[in-house]
Amino acid sequence: MKKKKTAGAVATGGRLSARGDVRREDFSAAAALLAEIGRGFYARGWVLGTSGNFSAVISREPLRFAITSTGVDKSTLNASHILEMDESARVVQGNGRPSAEALLHVAIVRGLGAGAVLHTHSVWTTVLSRMHAAQGGVAIEGYEMLKGLEGVRTHQHREWVPILENSQDMDELSGRVATTLRQNPGIHGFLLGEHGLYTWGSNLQEAKRHVEILEFLMEVVTRAGAGRV
Repeated sequence: MKKKKTAGAVATGGRLSARGDVRREDFSAAAALLAEIGRGFYARGWVLGTSGNFSAVISREPLRFAITSTGVDKSTLNASHILEMDESARVVQGNGRPSAEALLHVAIVRGLGAGAVLHTHSVWTTVLSRMHAAQGGVAIEGYEMLKGLEGVRTHQHREWVPILENSQDMDELSGRVATTLRQNPGIHGFLLGEHGLYTWGSNLQEAKRHVEILEFLMEVVTRAGAGRV
């Protein structure tokens, strides 16, 4: 009888054990890469202080994430600050707790099948989310850098970036995130009002590229619209 193939780790290309547990080397590799990416984002001014949170899927069955612990200065982020979390945002391994926004990571992974979710708090995304809040989002088109987004082949592409009102009720907000993803197929990210950017990818490298592309584009759009804040 042919055995059913079990989904393995996404972030690092690893596998599950025969018992269905997450392989420790997959978690360790994801933790190291998340820490490296986070420190790089800090250096770019995108996650100053304790802002931002990052995750990578390390198994699908059961669904498990490597995710940053809350309250950590991103300039000092290292693998010890990364937790293993289940699909209910409960810590399976590690010291600390994930951000309350961990439920948004779960909603994105469930809704899109993403392998990694990255959240930044740059000046540009924060300002832009206020400038365009009344429109419910911002359309970006005509820029060559759009071709850095997965599946985009021309600068004539029109990228819609929804803006969601922020909330401290994460159950309610994660529900709105799930609805936004269903109603806007093909988007690469969204903004939380006066808060920052969420984007994702099939793996950490793709998600990192999307952060770089969207942060660039939003800085350009914000600078071009200066004086209308």
